[in-house]
Amino acid sequence: MRDVDLYQQALGLTEPWSVSKVELTVAGQRVDVWVSHTPDMRWPCPECKTDLPLYDHSEERSWRHLDTMQFKTFLHARPPRVECPDHGVKQVELPWAEPHSRFTVLFERFAIDVLKQTDIQGGTRILRISWNAAMHLIERAVKRGHGAKEKEVVAYLGVDEKAARKGHKYLTLVCDLEKGTVEHVGIDRTEESLSAYFQTLSTQQLEGIQAIAVDMWQPFLNAARKHVPNADEKLVYDRFHIMTHVGKAVDDVRKREHRELRNVGDETLTRSKYLWLYAQENLPERHRQRFQELKAINLKTGRAWAIKESLRDLWTYVRRTSADRFWKRWFLWATHSRLKPIIDVAYFVKRHIDHVLNFFQYGVTNAVSEGINSKIQTIKKMAYGFRNLENFKTTIYFHCGGLQLYPATHGNGG
Repeated sequence: MRDVDLYQQALGLTEPWSVSKVELTVAGQRVDVWVSHTPDMRWPCPECKTDLPLYDHSEERSWRHLDTMQFKTFLHARPPRVECPDHGVKQVELPWAEPHSRFTVLFERFAIDVLKQTDIQGGTRILRISWNAAMHLIERAVKRGHGAKEKEVVAYLGVDEKAARKGHKYLTLVCDLEKGTVEHVGIDRTEESLSAYFQTLSTQQLEGIQAIAVDMWQPFLNAARKHVPNADEKLVYDRFHIMTHVGKAVDDVRKREHRELRNVGDETLTRSKYLWLYAQENLPERHRQRFQELKAINLKTGRAWAIKESLRDLWTYVRRTSADRFWKRWFLWATHSRLKPIIDVAYFVKRHIDHVLNFFQYGVTNAVSEGINSKIQTIKKMAYGFRNLENFKTTIYFHCGGLQLYPATHGNGG
């Protein structure tokens, strides 16, 4: 088989396109393939698809293609242009590349597979392209995916924040809790950063929201109440964040008691901070004996820890009425504990208890969002951070957006 026939088949070219020349440069480790078309062709306008005669050709352009063995391969052609009465002079669509791309469709699909499995820097080494070229491929894939995404109702949302970099730089993440995908990434964690998502939704989509799992960050609550009908009936304050507040109260009790004990020369609570913050079943085996000994002592911290652990049982109930009865018993215990941090956090939770108990109607938590957050942290660590937050946003959509990232192959949608 001649080299032109080989590349004709490999590129999947059909009339009117054919390979006219192939050059192999061993010293340069590259293959160059020239493509031309038959004369006297009529071409569809890329806007309205009206068949038109050839107007002229653009300057010769090059597209990076899949490697031939160890050789980089480049496709060359002069794209035809047509003059449409309605749309002016336009370059026709090419079967091997999307508009404005410097890569063939087959290379883009392969690059997406590689970049989904590696960090950007690792992908550049495999693909033998620059970091900017790799980021451009990711941007194109995400734009393509968002363009193809159908407008649909997302019934169960999770709203969370993600530390983007040092210096209190945050991102707002909105997740589809059923699909486990990121629907929106906003810069910062303000009311505006979440409102920007709601403003993209139709009235039907906003009314279709059934529940929103969220922490008690006031700007997020303000945005939901501003845009989502009957938001207070749909807000579910996440268990993880509730327990984080209670865990902090336990640590405040420990710090106070530790100071009191050290003033009389007692080091009982030294280096015990994290023991009290673990859930009982998650305590590492190597710490179990010491923790049992600490619990056996009549410590204020031990009482605070027991109150904290008891609250976790709230989410084991099935019915809201039963959970509400448990909550009232727990609240009475906590507020009579004579432990100020515990009393304060009990009243704090009480102010939000209706939204906490909404869990028993909808059964949603931010566990999915936290899982996505963990995946994003891995992406961030692999990339050694992102100086450009827009690049970070785009990379999150690429890996976590559930988007259709691939270009169609030879117009068949593959």
